[in-house]
Amino acid sequence: MRLSRLPLNTFKEVPAEAEVISHQLMLRAGLIRRLASGLFTWMPLGLRVMRKVETVVREEMDRAGALELLMPAVQPAELWQESGRWDVYGDLLLRIQDRHARDFCFGPTHEEVITDIARRELKSYRQLPVNYYQIQTKFRDEIRPRFGVMRAREFLMKDAYSFHLNQECLERTYRAMADAYARIFSRLELTYRTVDAHGGEIGGARSQEFHVLADSGEDAIAYCDADGYAANLELAPAPRPAAPRPAPGREMTTVETPAKRSIADVCALLKQRPEQCVKTLMVAAEDGGLIALLLRGDHELNTVKAETVPGVKTPLTLASPEEIKAATGCEPGFIGPVGLDMPMAGDYSALALSDFTCGANQIDRHYQGVNWDRDLPTPEGFDLRNVVAGDASPLDGGALSIARGIEVGHIFQLGDKYSHSMSATVLDQQGQQVAPLMGCYGIGVSRIVAAAIEQNHDAKGIIWPAPLSPFQVVLVELNPKAVPEVTEIVADLYAKLVNAGIEVLIDDRDARPGVKFADAELLGIPHRVTVGERGLREGQVEYCERRSGSQDKLAVDDVVSFLRQRINQ
Repeated sequence: MRLSRLPLNTFKEVPAEAEVISHQLMLRAGLIRRLASGLFTWMPLGLRVMRKVETVVREEMDRAGALELLMPAVQPAELWQESGRWDVYGDLLLRIQDRHARDFCFGPTHEEVITDIARRELKSYRQLPVNYYQIQTKFRDEIRPRFGVMRAREFLMKDAYSFHLNQECLERTYRAMADAYARIFSRLELTYRTVDAHGGEIGGARSQEFHVLADSGEDAIAYCDADGYAANLELAPAPRPAAPRPAPGREMTTVETPAKRSIADVCALLKQRPEQCVKTLMVAAEDGGLIALLLRGDHELNTVKAETVPGVKTPLTLASPEEIKAATGCEPGFIGPVGLDMPMAGDYSALALSDFTCGANQIDRHYQGVNWDRDLPTPEGFDLRNVVAGDASPLDGGALSIARGIEVGHIFQLGDKYSHSMSATVLDQQGQQVAPLMGCYGIGVSRIVAAAIEQNHDAKGIIWPAPLSPFQVVLVELNPKAVPEVTEIVADLYAKLVNAGIEVLIDDRDARPGVKFADAELLGIPHRVTVGERGLREGQVEYCERRSGSQDKLAVDDVVSFLRQRINQ
């Protein structure tokens, strides 16, 4: 491809609407263009990258024995009503009507459609297991689309669905899909982690996510390289304190803390550490009242864990300042467990403290030297907090690390959630009608492109992993009008490289060298060969590797063999 034939527009300035690096660079490099909020056109170079992701995904799904099909993007409401999700999926579901006022939706996922296919096509256990997949456009009506294609409303996804007669069979396919996903992300040369996760809106039992590690990731994950443990922060269990609670050493006293509502402000005033404080959070209860959750001052509440506390209303809802004042007679910031007349649950770390500081349930006052069982009863203990770096891994006790991750894949064991609700059955070996068990396996194809950029960039632009780059080599012509030999050498190199199976982009635009070099770095193509008058006088061209920035002088006759070696190493 010649850049002179591609109307490529690149920009030096960072677009005002772009919040993260991938969004900024994809716009600046001309890979995508915004149509409306959360809607993007994939321009030629960007589409080449996404097609490369598709190719790797498709090859590994085929290798794992999955069968490709293509389901409609627009789905009838009746299917979603059968599964029970029409009313519960929420505002993410884009509901539409046809000319006959019949209800449809633009599919955010395809569990209902594939289950309808299964109940029509699968009749006997002899047809199982089967695993269908598609690569298709999805739509989720995000309330606030952001981060470019990372959280767009319309996106490209690979979704697969498997059907099984029993749990053992489902487990085999689930493991096969996990292995296929690992091969996909390894082939794409992405640094990733596989983590235990929740099923979310799709539901089901066991669930794992695949996260590309990047500082800009929306999700926090806890992992231990020593034992291979990894989980979403919301699922990682916090270790219980091993040491017994120290005996009381102080008397409980009241201290003045005027306008000091936060743990940080109280600690600064009293010259103590947050880990010696207990904070009280109030949440809605199922019976309409409130429940107090107690944590150590330096810990954060884990909402998923908190929802497992008996009596806590789901989804977890923090009490408003008005509700807190009505229940306690005091304002938020000064609430504490001493004398608090409501159900309480304490995190294990908070219950291991002695001589701690907490709110006194009086404006501008806190208690110091508080002790469980002496100054107040010890409430029932739970794991309520997020783990922190340095906590022990639940596998062998090695230290946990915390990293940010971008979710690019998710696999589920759905059980019979959809097959049962939609009456999809097959005959088993005894001739009985049974609802097959299902698995569900998704990969965000378009999101992978953005995640790769988040993980691979510098101040100059994108640094593509080799399998994702739109081209492997860019040939840069310098001043070809003044030196016709430049064009001849470039044309000859292009023909030889293409014949060697190498993807080549020629920058033959009528532009200054600085512009061409800057665009080559912005586009992130791994290998750059510059052909100019000065080098040709000595029979040489200049080579530059994008990732390392290393440069070499090459004889013209050695370019093809050199690049083949670099690309194949």
